[in-house]
Amino acid sequence: MSLHIAIACGGTGGHLFPGIAVAEELRKRGHECLVLISRKEIDTLASAGYEHLRFEKLDAIGMPKLLSPKIVPFAVGIWRTLGLCRAMLREFKADAVLGMGGFTSLPPVWAGRKLGARTFIHDSNAIPGKANRVTARFADCVFLGMEECAAYFPKRRTEVTGTPIRSSLLVPVTPAEAEAYFGFQPSPEAKTLLVTGGSQGARGINRGLAAAAAELRKRVGGKLRIIHLAGREDAETVAKAYGAAGIDFSVESFCPRMECAYALADLVVSRSGASSLTELAMFGLPSVLVPYPYAAEDHQTRNAETFTRRNAAIMLREADLAPAEFGRLLGDLLADDAARARIGAFAKNLATPRAAENIAALIEEKCRR
Repeated sequence: MSLHIAIACGGTGGHLFPGIAVAEELRKRGHECLVLISRKEIDTLASAGYEHLRFEKLDAIGMPKLLSPKIVPFAVGIWRTLGLCRAMLREFKADAVLGMGGFTSLPPVWAGRKLGARTFIHDSNAIPGKANRVTARFADCVFLGMEECAAYFPKRRTEVTGTPIRSSLLVPVTPAEAEAYFGFQPSPEAKTLLVTGGSQGARGINRGLAAAAAELRKRVGGKLRIIHLAGREDAETVAKAYGAAGIDFSVESFCPRMECAYALADLVVSRSGASSLTELAMFGLPSVLVPYPYAAEDHQTRNAETFTRRNAAIMLREADLAPAEFGRLLGDLLADDAARARIGAFAKNLATPRAAENIAALIEEKCRR
């Protein structure tokens, strides 16, 4: 029996890409999918190239503090979006609704419950966001990317599924293809550092790498390449720093072909959003994780700790990115093939390659009961 399943996954790449992966798996199984995203530019960019999926846009909604004067407009926005979602889901004849996190997921899951559909949420992190804590009240089951998160949903049925990654990342890419994509000359002996702050860049990491560029160049020499996904605002500043240090680089505001970046990377500097960690594990890449210090409940630090406890990454606080020490650490890691291989192998042990299949199978099971 073919099911009609709506997936709400807008707001950030960390919600969108796993949602797309689940949608693609469900389509492979013969089901119809409606993917609900936000109107943010990042959602438009990230959803490009998936013409085989049906996307509909909703207003992005961020919850203010309870005593904030913005709480009333927030409630009005939620209520308005709830009505829109009910109309969309009724027209789509949704059998199930899956929310991938963020307040973009709340109205669709809530509307699905009111319409009698089976409802689910997925949380990728070690600590759930406040949106998922609220949305869980309307969910039949909570899917988890990390087992540590189960303790935060004591009154809900939970299933540890892992966090899905987009299928495009799994397309084999040769080093020559990846070098051509980033405009590098072929260089088998070069070491490539990949720097990424997630789908929207990370100012703290950008400034830290720019300041450490000269020290890093001194330690690694001319056989260094950097792929840096800096976001739009910092791309020019970062590029100037690398150019002044004499480093071969490719600075992008956003990379639609992360499979090419991962194919070249010898070492990664990254935020510790759950989707980023999932991808690092899948590719078995050694990394230096710099958690976003202002993330809700410091969940990125907790995410990073799930890796560092297992020797699968090194964690640095953003406040500790002193140029000399940061450049020295990265240089030493790039020079030590054995250390990188060891860290990468531990990361690989944390991969969940069947996460999208796990979620799709559970949705099928629960809808057919």
